[in-house]
Amino acid sequence: MAPILRNTDIYAEKILEMLAAKTYVPSPYIIREITDNSSGKIRTIHKPRYFPDQVIHWALILQIQPVMMRGMYKYSCGSVPGRGPHYGRKHLRRWLDTDYRRTKYCLKMDIAKFYPSIDNEALKNEFRRKIKDPHVLWLIDTIIDSAQGLPIGNYTSQWFANFALERLDHFIKQELKIPYYMRYVDDLVLLGPNKKTLHRARPAIEKQLAELGLHVKDNWQVFLANSRPIDFLGYRFYRDKTTLRRRNALRIRRRFAKIGKKNYLTLRDAQAVVSYWGWMKHSDSHYFYNKYCKPHVSVGEARRVISCNAKIRDCS
Repeated sequence: MAPILRNTDIYAEKILEMLAAKTYVPSPYIIREITDNSSGKIRTIHKPRYFPDQVIHWALILQIQPVMMRGMYKYSCGSVPGRGPHYGRKHLRRWLDTDYRRTKYCLKMDIAKFYPSIDNEALKNEFRRKIKDPHVLWLIDTIIDSAQGLPIGNYTSQWFANFALERLDHFIKQELKIPYYMRYVDDLVLLGPNKKTLHRARPAIEKQLAELGLHVKDNWQVFLANSRPIDFLGYRFYRDKTTLRRRNALRIRRRFAKIGKKNYLTLRDAQAVVSYWGWMKHSDSHYFYNKYCKPHVSVGEARRVISCNAKIRDCS
C-alpha cells in the first residue's frame, strides 16, 4: 500500500486506463473466517486487494451514492452514513412512546444468509431500473460477478445490499401500508395495530424477497409489544424502557471486569470503555453501569487516558 500512496498520480492513471478500456478484472479475494463478537457467528470474509480493487470500489460508490440515497427508505438503517444503531433506536423509541395504538403488535423477521444469498442477476436488474450509463453498469456488473452473492468485505457490498431491498422497503410502507417499519440491514421490524395486518404482511414480504433469491428465517414472530421486549439494534425495547441486549450486557460486564484486573488502563481499553458507555447512556442502564462497570473503571478515567494520549500525539 505504501508505494501506491507515495505515487498516487501514477496509480490513478493506471486505474483510469483500466476503466476506460474496460480491462479491469477483480483480483482474487483473500478469504478468511472470523467469529463475530456480538453474535458468536462464524463469518466468511472476502478481503479485496487495496490496488486496484478497493480504490475502484470506493471511486464507484462516490459516484453512485447520490443515486442510491435518492430513493432510499428513511428508516433503512445500517451501513448508511448517519443511520447507525442510535439513529434507529431513537426513532423506534419515539414510535413506541407516542403511538400506543398503532404499535401494539410487532412482526420481527430476519433474512437468512443475506449477503451471500442475493441473486447476482436480480441485483443487476435492480441497478438497471435507476442507472442507464452503460459504462457504470459494466463496472457494477464486473464487481457483482466477482463472487456469488455479495462478499462480506467489499465496500460496495453494504451499499449494494441496501439498494437491493429498496423496493421491498417501499412495498412494505406503500402497498402493505404498515404504520411503522424499520430495517437494519437484514433485520426487519414491523409495528401495527393488530395481528391480522402483520400476519398478512409476512407472506407478501417473503414473495418479494424470493425475487432476489432471499428467504426469511423460520424464527419470525408476531407478538404483543406489551408482553415482551423487541430485541433489535443491540437493545431490548420495552413499552416503558430500553435495556441492553443480554448478550451485549454480559460482554460489557466481562470486559470491564477484565480491565479492572490490570494495574493500568491502556489506550485500547480506555477506548473500549468509552465505546461501551456510548451504548449504555442511550438506554436505561445506569444501575447496570454503577453496579457492574464503574467499580472496575469509570468513564471519566477512560476519557482522561484518551485525552492524554491525544496530547502526546499532538506534541510528537
